[in-house]
Order: sequence, then C-alpha cells, then structure tokens
Amino acid sequence: DIPQASRFLFMRNRVRMICDCYAQPVAVIQDERLPRDLSFCGSTLRAPHGCHAQYMANMGSIASLVMAVVINEKELDGDSEGQMQQKGRRLWGLVVCHHTSPRYVPFPLRYACEFLMQVFGIQLNKEVELAAQIREKQILRTQTLLCDMLLRDTPLGIVTQKPNIMDLVRCDGAALYYEENFWLLGVTPTEAQIQDIVAWLSEHHMDSTGLSTDSLVYAGYPGAESLGNAVCGIAAVRINSKDFLFWFRSHTAKEIKWGGAKHDLQERDDGKKMHPRSSFNAFLEVVKMRSLSWEDVEMDAIHSLQLILRGSRKETDGNGRNISINRQLNDLKLQEMDELNAVTNEMVRLIETATAPILAVDAYGVVNGWNRKAAELTGLSVEEVLGEPLINLVEETSAENVKRMLHLALQGVEEQNVQIELKRHGSEEDKGPVVLLVNACSSRDLKENVVGVCFVAQDVTGQKIVMDKFTRIQGDYRAIVQNPSPLIPPIFGTDECGWCSEWNSAMEKLSGWKREEIIDKMLLGEVFGTRTACCRLKGQNALTQLRIILNSSMTGQETEKFPFGFFDRHGKYVETLLSANKKLDEEGKITGVFCFLQIASPELQQALYVQHMLEQAAMKRLKALTYLRLEIKNPLYGIMFTQKMMERTDLREDQRQLVETSALCQKQILKILDDMDLESIEDGYLDLDTVEFTLGALLDAVISQGMIQSEEKGLEIGYDLPREITTTGLYGDQSRLQQILANFLVTVIQFTPAEKWVRIKVSPTKRHLGGGVYVIRIEFRITHPGPGLPEKLVQQMFNFDPDMSQEGFGLLICRKLVRLMNGDVQYLRGGGTSSFVIVVELATGQNEEC
Repeated sequence: DIPQASRFLFMRNRVRMICDCYAQPVAVIQDERLPRDLSFCGSTLRAPHGCHAQYMANMGSIASLVMAVVINEKELDGDSEGQMQQKGRRLWGLVVCHHTSPRYVPFPLRYACEFLMQVFGIQLNKEVELAAQIREKQILRTQTLLCDMLLRDTPLGIVTQKPNIMDLVRCDGAALYYEENFWLLGVTPTEAQIQDIVAWLSEHHMDSTGLSTDSLVYAGYPGAESLGNAVCGIAAVRINSKDFLFWFRSHTAKEIKWGGAKHDLQERDDGKKMHPRSSFNAFLEVVKMRSLSWEDVEMDAIHSLQLILRGSRKETDGNGRNISINRQLNDLKLQEMDELNAVTNEMVRLIETATAPILAVDAYGVVNGWNRKAAELTGLSVEEVLGEPLINLVEETSAENVKRMLHLALQGVEEQNVQIELKRHGSEEDKGPVVLLVNACSSRDLKENVVGVCFVAQDVTGQKIVMDKFTRIQGDYRAIVQNPSPLIPPIFGTDECGWCSEWNSAMEKLSGWKREEIIDKMLLGEVFGTRTACCRLKGQNALTQLRIILNSSMTGQETEKFPFGFFDRHGKYVETLLSANKKLDEEGKITGVFCFLQIASPELQQALYVQHMLEQAAMKRLKALTYLRLEIKNPLYGIMFTQKMMERTDLREDQRQLVETSALCQKQILKILDDMDLESIEDGYLDLDTVEFTLGALLDAVISQGMIQSEEKGLEIGYDLPREITTTGLYGDQSRLQQILANFLVTVIQFTPAEKWVRIKVSPTKRHLGGGVYVIRIEFRITHPGPGLPEKLVQQMFNFDPDMSQEGFGLLICRKLVRLMNGDVQYLRGGGTSSFVIVVELATGQNEEC
C-alpha cells in the first residue's frame, strides 16, 4: 500500500526520518529567479504528507524512521559493441521504525542504517534471483514433460496425469475444452461458464491465438461479475478454432492486510484532505477484481505448449475430429478397465490367501464373501455360505453384536475390535464356537454409496479358552481363599515386588489385624518384622528364614513345611506350620507367593512340644560337650608341656621313640577335640591337612592305642610292614589316618576272643603322576580270628541308622574319612578269620621302589 509518488521518493532518498508528526510544517519561499521549482525529494527536511501524519497519529506513533529495501528488477543486455549490462532497480519493501515520542536520529546512525539496508538488499536480491531461477527451471522441466506427453501421442495426459497443466504455471485452476468435452482442474468456472468464455473469445478475439489478462472485468468480458472473486485472471490459448486450454487465477485482495489502528467512519475525503482509511479503500478498488499478473516466463511456457499441441493435433478424421485424441480416449477407457480388473483380481487373491478370516455381506446382510481361512475355521465351504444370512452363521450370544455392526457399517460407522462367535459345522462342531475379533469396513460403489460390509477378523479362540479357564480358576481360587469357612486355613500372600496382596478372614482372626490394615504393606518389614511390624517375630533368625522361604518359592522351588511363629495384635505368641506356594498368571509366569498356615492342633502342639524338648536336650548335650572339650584340653596341654620338657632331657633311643608315639597320640586327641563339624565329614566336604610323616611312626601310635585292651584280653598284636616303606616320607593327614586305623584296631580287639592274636599287614603300590610326584596306594589289612563283628554293626558302617551304636557311628565316620582319602573300607570273612581292608592314597616325592 505504497503510492507511486512515495515509491519514487524512496528510490531517491533511501532513509526517511520524521522527528515529530505533530510538528507544524514550515513554508519554503522560492526565489523567483530560479529557473525551475525547488525539489525536496532528497532532503531530510521534507515535511510528511498530512495523510501520513494522520496515519501515524492513529497508530500512536510520533516519530518514525523508514528505510527502503531496493533490489534489481531486470537485466537489459547491451548491444554488440560490448556495452556493460545495466540493471533496473525497484522498491521491494520498507523497514519502518516507530517511536511514541519525538525523536531525532543523527546522520551517522541514519547512514549506517542505509548501508545496512543496502547489504540486506543485496542478499535479498540473490534470494529473489535464486527463487526466479528455480521457478524458471521448474517451468521448463514441467514444460518438457508435458511436451513429451504430446509428442508421444498421449495428449490427454496433460490433464489426467502428473504433472499436468496446473503444474506448468502458478494458477488456482486449469481446464481443457476439447470437442465440447471438459477436463477441469482446481478452481475453475462451471462448464456453462467456460462455454460462454469460449464464445466470447471466438467473437471478440478471433484473430488472436489466445488471451492473457489479470482481470476479465477490464478485458471486457461481460460475465466477469458472475465469476466473482474465484476467477479474475485468465490465460487462454487456442488449440484450433473450437478447442482451448485455460489457466485461471483468483483475485489478490485477500492478500492485502490493513495495518492501521483508529479510524473514524464519519471522516470522508474532501478533495483536499485524504484520510488513511479512505486511501486504503481506494487501493482495494484498484485490486479488487484483479489477480497476479502473468509473468513473461510463464506466458512463454504456455505459448510453447500451445505450439506443440497445435502441431501434434493436425491428424483428424473425416468429421474433423482428432484421431489421436479419440484413440487416446478409447485407450484410456480400456486401460482403466484393465487396471480395475487387475486390481480386483489381486484383491481377490490376497483375500483368499490371507491367514486371517475375512467375510463380506451385502446391504441385506447376506454373505457374498468367504475366504479359505473362514472356511477352515468353521467347516463351511464358500458354496455352502454364499447367499446365507450372516445372522444364521453366528451364535445367539453374538447376534445382537452382529446386527449392531451391520447397521452402523451400512450407515458409514465402522466399529473396531468387536468379539463375535461363529458356529462350527461338520467334524469341527464338537470343538465349540470360533471366537473372532472383528473390524468392520464399509464397502462402497463408484458413487460412494455403501453397498455392503467387509469383516476382517482375528482368530482368538485359543486365547479365549485360556482366558476363560484362567478366569474360572482365578474366581474359584479367590472364592476359596476369601471364604470365611472355618475349614479354610489362614492364608497371606505377596506379589513379585514384596507387597502383601492377600490376607484372608482366617488370617484376620488368627492375627487380630484386618485385611484393609495389611494389604499393600511390605510383607517383610511392615507386616512381619522384629520391631515395629504388625506381626512381630521372635528374632532376626525367624525373619531370615521367612525371607529364604519366600525367595525360594518365588524362584519356583518346592518348599517344605517349617515351624513359624509370631506375636498377634494382643501380644500372644502363635505357633504354626508354614508352607509356601508360587502364584502364576495366565501365561504361567510367577507373580507372587501364597503362604498357608497350619494352626497347631493338640497333636501338633504335642509334637512341637516334643520337638522343643528335644532341641533343649540337644542344646544341653552341646553345652556339656563344649564343657568336656574345654576340660579335656586343659590337662592335655599339661601333658604336652611335660612331654616337651622330657624331650629336652637325655633319653635313650627306646625312650625317645615312646615320647614321639605319645606326642602323636596327643595331636590326634587335639585334632578330634577341635573338629566338631561332623556334617562336613558326612557330606564329604571336609578339608584334610597335608603334613609329612613316616608310616613306621604312625603304626607305633596306632598300636599303642590298643595295647591296654589287648593286654587285658591276652591278645598278641603284630604287624607286617615292608622295610623299604617304613621310613619313606609320605604326605597326607596323619592325624586323620591315625584316627581311622586306631578306631578299626580297637573295634577288632573288642570282638576278638581272648588269648588270640591280631595282625596288621601293609601292602603299598606306587604309581608316578609326573613332575617328581608319586602316589602310593596303601592297603591296611587288620585280621583277627573268631566269628568277627556282628553283621548289624558292619551294616552301620555303610548305612546311617538312627538307632546305631557308638561303635557303629565311629566306624561310619571313619569310612567317610577314608573315602575323602580316595579309598574305601571292606570287612571280609572266611577261613575262620575276619579282616578290615582299608585302602588309602598318599603322596610321596621319593622315587623308590615299594
């Protein structure tokens, strides 16, 4: 909205400053001797126009600084003599700065602003030129494609394919009028209005090849008013005397926005004074029925298309009709039919081979589509269901859902994820209905009328069966758990996160805590704990044991009943037996744990009492054993000290040997007293010591432990030990081996008749392991005459018996120790004698034959 005079002034003076719009203008008196009138075009002192001053006052702006943005308009090529190219300049826009109070901008700042606008104008000019080049390339590319369509004898492609004639130039609509047929694209007049425009062009522009205008009103078209603002500009080219191509543009008034503020509707221009709003209204009158002008590059593209189109349309039949276009029309119809048939066949194939059941009905609900998957699920072939009402093929429970879906789909409302059940037939009938999750799709004809419904389904029969079973089981389970019957035991549960998820009525009665007080609390810590918990446990051990049981059940392990006690709400201690079971969801995933409590009956209370008494007795025995161990160690340490003192005296060789034997026996006693972990021995996890010793010294210590009993019975003890192994250095647990042999020897002496004998025979076997290490497998055979050990005692050595004797338990422990030494024990009878055969493996580093 810049008047032409203002445009001229801004081209002369690029920066315009108004310090105060309310300042009174100062008259300029011109000397009469000057040859021409004074011009203030380039002066900063030029007063603003009264209309512009009023415009600023309406906006509340007192001072302003306006900077012009100027760009190149076009290039004018020089002549052949090499004149330099000159570029025209045009005003592109203004940058306006407003101030609400009077303000003066000094010259250096105005000069800097002018320079800034010059730089901005250069950059903007590059952008405009680039946009123009891109636009021109696009037009050329589209023109080439359209021309290619014409040269390839496919003229109708310029209106039926992409790109089309609308893509050639900027327009709001386009049309092809050929042999009284119409192809309309975008915003266009009606067919009758186009015929009227063709008649007007034929009458008033018969000698021209076309017409281009930005206003049909000013071009003289009488029906321009009836077209309104939708069609103002037109570019029309003549293909022949009767046929035309059209491009249409709408008016541009919609692109103009008024920026003024206040305006008095009573103000009118009086010929001398022009008001801002009246000025804008005058501008609207100019552009109201005009469109954007057609650019030269656009008209060149249109004319090029016209020439190629007219040249390619010379071939006509006897009636003057274009044979190529007629042939193209027929080919287009045939092509559309072929494409429609191909699409239809492909759709039918996809539906038939789909892995999902698909069925279709017409507007009356009669089945007209039934794919293989639907036939496979229901046992009904396509021939059996075609023509049957769909309502007859579904279960009664789904009839209302199907009727509703059909009614809504025929109204254009498509429901999704609706569950229906289809009847099974034939051999599949006994399996129950087919459960489908269905989406309804409305089928439409070419006129968008709904003519049927297509159902695309998902078979969820298996999932439905599992869910029904799980729901039924879950319902039964909840009914049992929450049943107030006295036959239901106390039950509490936890989820996978440790929160209490179940607390039934029996548990409420047992603990005194209500369900709503317990649910959603942490089971360990808040419900069961050692201090501030609702149900307090006796100690940390009880809490740890409960935690182990819950974790074991959560990992799927089977747990046995174990005693569980807690203090109820009133401080009474409750003793029960607890069993834990995992909780599963419908997919078999562990989601928590259920715990069942068995309240102590009189019999159970008696059993618990007996167990408690046994535990107390065991604790007393343990205390007594601890006391005995301590009391035995004290004199043992005295004996060991005395022995060390004797070793420091002058002793004969036989005396020194006796002292060494005594020392070995003392070490054996100390080893037994320090080792109370019988479970490790029974389970085979005891760590053996490794020391160096000789077999001769070990046998002396073993035999010395049986000498008192043998002398009392008059028995003779002898041993057969190969000389080469007597002093061989062996490596192993000397004290354990000494304990084993002594125990077997004493047992043999106990069951040997008086005045008889006991023989110990040692048989070593050596093998090399490599690296200077050898293993000696030694067999100790302890033989005695007579009937031997009782069979029950022998069996106790091999199998644990709760009623076993002390001798049997000692033999069992010794056999376990032998097995830890990679050996074993046998008891053999025959020839009036019996023998213990003990085999162990020991290491040695000497390479000597044994």
